[in-house]
Formats: sequence, C-alpha cells, structure tokens
Amino acid sequence: MEEKLMKLTAIVGSVALLYASTALAADVPNLNTHSVKILSIDGLRFKDLNRNGKLDAYEDWRISSAERAADLLKSMTLEEKAGLMMHGTAPSIGAGAGMGVGTTYDLDRAKRMISDLKVVTFITRLSGEPGELATQNNKLQEIAEAGRLGIPATISTDPRNHFQFVQGASIAAGAFSKWPETLGLAAIGDAKLTRQFADIARQEYRAVGIQEALSPQIDLATEPRWARTNGTFGEDARMSKEMAEAYVAGFQNGEDGINRDSVIAIAKHWVGYGAAKDGLDSHSAYGRHADFSGGNFEQHIIPFEGAFNAKVGGVMPTYSILDEAKIDGKNVEPVAAGYNKQLLTDLLRRRFGFDGVVLSDWLITNDCEGSCLDGEKPGVKPTLNEETFGMPWGVETMPRVDRFAKAVNAGVDQFGGVTTSDLLVQAVKEGKVTEDRIDASAKRILLQKFQQGLFEDPYSDPAKARETVGKPDFVEKATAAQAKSAVLLENRNQALPLSRKVSKLYLYQIDPAVATSRGFKVVATPAEADLAVIRMNAPFQQPHANYFFGSRQQEGDLDFKPGNPELEAFEAASRSVPTIATIYLPRPAILGNLAQKSAALLGNFGISDEALFDVLEGKTAPKGKLPFELPSSMDEVKQQASDTPHDTRHPLYPIRFGLSFEKK
Repeated sequence: MEEKLMKLTAIVGSVALLYASTALAADVPNLNTHSVKILSIDGLRFKDLNRNGKLDAYEDWRISSAERAADLLKSMTLEEKAGLMMHGTAPSIGAGAGMGVGTTYDLDRAKRMISDLKVVTFITRLSGEPGELATQNNKLQEIAEAGRLGIPATISTDPRNHFQFVQGASIAAGAFSKWPETLGLAAIGDAKLTRQFADIARQEYRAVGIQEALSPQIDLATEPRWARTNGTFGEDARMSKEMAEAYVAGFQNGEDGINRDSVIAIAKHWVGYGAAKDGLDSHSAYGRHADFSGGNFEQHIIPFEGAFNAKVGGVMPTYSILDEAKIDGKNVEPVAAGYNKQLLTDLLRRRFGFDGVVLSDWLITNDCEGSCLDGEKPGVKPTLNEETFGMPWGVETMPRVDRFAKAVNAGVDQFGGVTTSDLLVQAVKEGKVTEDRIDASAKRILLQKFQQGLFEDPYSDPAKARETVGKPDFVEKATAAQAKSAVLLENRNQALPLSRKVSKLYLYQIDPAVATSRGFKVVATPAEADLAVIRMNAPFQQPHANYFFGSRQQEGDLDFKPGNPELEAFEAASRSVPTIATIYLPRPAILGNLAQKSAALLGNFGISDEALFDVLEGKTAPKGKLPFELPSSMDEVKQQASDTPHDTRHPLYPIRFGLSFEKK
C-alpha cells in the first residue's frame, strides 16, 4: 500500500511539474533584439537591456509588470523620468516635417530626442505602404533600444481607419481598412460590430508597430454646430457609453486591461468638449470655451463610464474651459481640463477610480502668440509648427515652467506634442513639483510598456504588416459597415432599391466606372437619364479661415446658402428627373430643401461608391438611425443649449430616425 502511494505521489508530482513547465512555456515571450545581448539563465532567455552582464529585475519577464516597473524606476534619473512624461511627435523628412507628416522619419532628430531629451513616446503621422511603416517604426525602436536602459518606444496615432482626414485630428486611411466614421458605427448601433472594427484596427496598428490609439473620441456632441462632432458617437449618452466600452475592448484585446496584444486606447476628451460655445472648437483661441449654462455637465460624463468599464488605459483632458459647470456644487476652475485638479484628481481619479495614464492634449504648455492668437494676415496660408504653437487656455500669463507644475499637480502624467522635459526637471528642482509625484506618473507609463511586452519585443515584421493591413476580409467587413450605416431619410414612391427599369443614370461626384460595372449606362445630362444620383457634403462655412484649424474645420451655419455648387447640381437634376441624394454628415445639417425635392435621401458617415451602389441596388439594406437630430432651421439651432442633447424644438428628423426599405 505504501509503495502504491509513493508511486501515485510521484505520478502526481510529475504531472504537476509537466503542467508547470507547459504553463511557463506558454508564458515565455518572444525576444527580439537588434543591439542588446541575450542572457541565458536556467535554460531561459532574457534581454540584457542595460548591458551590465546580469539579470536585473526589470529585465526578468517572469515577475509582474508592476514589480518590473518599480525596479526600473529606481535606476532612472530625474531627467529620464521627465523624458518619459513627454509624448513627442516622431520627426519626419520633407514638406510636412513641422507636423511629422511624410513617409520617412528624420532619424538624426529622433536620436537627439531619445538620447538627449530621453523621450520614448511618440505620435506618428507617417503614411505610406504598410511594410515601410513597420520598417520606419522599427528604426525608432532601434534607437530606443540603444539607450542607457533600453526602454522601448511607444508609438501612437490619431485615427487611421475612416474617411475624413483633418491634420492634427486624424490620418488618411491609405492601405488601412476604411470604415464609416464613428458616427456611422453609432448609427448602426451594434456594439459587437464596433468591437469587431476596433479589433481589426488593433491588428492593423500592431502590425505596423503602433501600440497606442489616440481614440476613442467619446465627447457627447450636444452642440450641433461643433466642428469635431465627426469623431464622436453622437449626442445619445447611453449609445455613446455602449459604443465606447466596445471600442476600448476591441483595441485593448479584452476588458481586463492592457496585455501583450493590446493597443492602448486613450478616451478623450475629459470632459465636456462637446458643449463647444457657438460650435467653435477649442483647438483655436477663439473657441476655448464650452457652455454649460443648460446645467447638463453630468450627462457629458456618461460615455466615459463605458470606457472605464473596459479598463481604458488612458484619458486625454479637453482643451476647453467649462463655463458655468459645477462639480459637487462648486464652480469648475476656469482653466482647461489639463490644468484642472477638480476634473482630473477629484472627479477622474477619486470618483471613478481611474488608475491609467492621463495624457494631455497637444501643446497645452506652449505659448499662443501671433498668428496662433490672431490668425494670419489676408493672403497668408495658416501653418502650424508644434514648437511655436500652443493651447494654454486659462493659464496664458503663467511662465511655461509653472504650467508644467500646475498640470502635473492637477493630475497629468504625460504631455502631448512637447519634448521640453527640462522645464519639468526645473519645476522639481524649484520645489513646484515633488519627485514622488513624478515617480507616480513615470511608473504608470512604464507599467503599460511592460504589460504590452515591449521590453521583450518592440519590433514589427514588415512582411506581416503587408499581409495584415487592408486584408481582403477586413476590407469586406469595412465596406459592408459603410453601407449598413447609411440612414434612409426619404424614399418617395419606393425609389429605393432601384427598379430594374432604371438603366440610365446621371451621376454627380460619383465614379462612372462603378455604375457601368454594374450594368448601368451613365449619361451626360439629367435630361437623358432615368434617374440622377448626387453625392453631397453637409454645408458649412469657414469664418476663421485665417487660423490653422479654422482653415481645416467645418464651422458656421448648418444650412445650404445660395450659390452652393452641390445644391445647385441637385436642384438642376431634380428639375429634370427623379433624383437621389446622399449627403455626408460629419455634423448635423438642415436638409429641408433636399427633403422636399428628392426621390430618396440618404445620410452617410463615410461611404465609398461601391458601398453606395450596394445600398442603391438593395444588396445591402441601410440600417442606420441618426446619431443626432437634424434641425429644421438655424433659428432653432441658435436657441438650443450647447450642453443639452437633441433639444431643438421642431427637428426635421429626430435622433434615431431612419426608414427601412419596403418590399416591392
């Protein structure tokens, strides 16, 4: 009996040892190094990141990320910790170098930023072929790996998978799968699809060496004239919350926080950005205020609760000064959120328990002078150089070192768009910020690098990047989503789907080849056609075209003005033949004239000609419901409260409106 027991114990022990070895093997990370040596210890491999010939705790992937971060922090100088808190722009070569735009990095400048300023987090604005993007990002990682402690770079990006491209807010999609704007995902209203989109974007990002998404933008878009509505999920707080949770879970590869396959999501902009006074955007000095006179500040928090549910890795504060907002009955200090302790410490950290990284919006510590403040003179094209442009709203008269101190003491961990780490060091040496406070931010940033496995393998495979980005099934899903997100606003006499009797089409701003490939004949004038199909954009003005962002954003009234060429094309066609119009809606529009004269009217949030014809022919039914209301007049727009959702008195189309195809 005793012998049998001993054999059984030996078997159990062997099984346990085998199980432990298998579990350990499953956790063994891939090591990829371009310059540091590999240490072999107990049959396992480790990177000697600091080149001292021995295994330090922060190099040991067997221990927890938190322990590794704490160990590395002890070896860092104040200058290195301050550099860690800078989120610079990866420098490029060429005409767009001032904003990091181009296809190639300026490696000499990058080396100075990493080696001298100790910066190891960068936004990339490069575009181009996916394999080359991976190659360029690998070159940044090589420079970082050669640093004293071998701290890998984190590379971030603005959104890349949509239609609208506004420099400083998004990147042209290029080879990446092209989905409807996030407004379109909200119009579909399917959280599973939003998560699928984010998961696909995650795979594309990681394939080219991008580890952080400066998204989702989950501001509640309650001011219909606001220029940044396009990047949001609209003005339904509950829908925005649901979409935010799904988006973060897709990008971060689950709801349990950051892991090796995550792209860190940055939820923005905390909080109240969407209540922009008169719709003017706070990227610019003339739009730095949000208006909460309607008393609806708390409603703007709701979408962020979804991001918190999914353990979002980062939060970006808004530029805006929140007029008449209150927290716990107290007026909010009239400074941008990046300087506001009530918003970042009291509300974000304490009420919601957020323990991730607070990343400031871009350039908040810089000065805004000259053309930044007053715009360019007539005839001069507005430009932006990140070294001479700033958004220090509410603290304009403070010295820059004091701005850094105020922001850190308010709760900021990392500064977007700047590399002036010397000013943060100065703030510590002058007693304006404690080094313990710097340590807290540095540890949060390091923790996420460890959680993503970047210390083991920060590199990308260019061949895999080419295989992954824009994969056929990714593109197929994206195109289907474009079509589904269309909102059918009018459909007189069941004009859609197109009847088989329709054979001759007049097209405006649509590729004729798409129609002819589907058997239609494209004619030169409306009078020759059975039907006209007109592609249009929501109306806008640019009253601040002498400002950098004002020249790129859609501001002003929401109605068509006399002389609008797209409206004239529509009206000319509709006088001759039944006319279908599809209108791109980056923000609400007043569409009374189109509604009255169109055979069918489709709102879209980014739709290719191929996806549009899938809808027209009934191959894909439009499933979209409006993520915001469409007002009936500018008078009612001007009377609504900027912080209150869907509150015009007599909307032409209410929020969540959308028709379905009827059976013929």
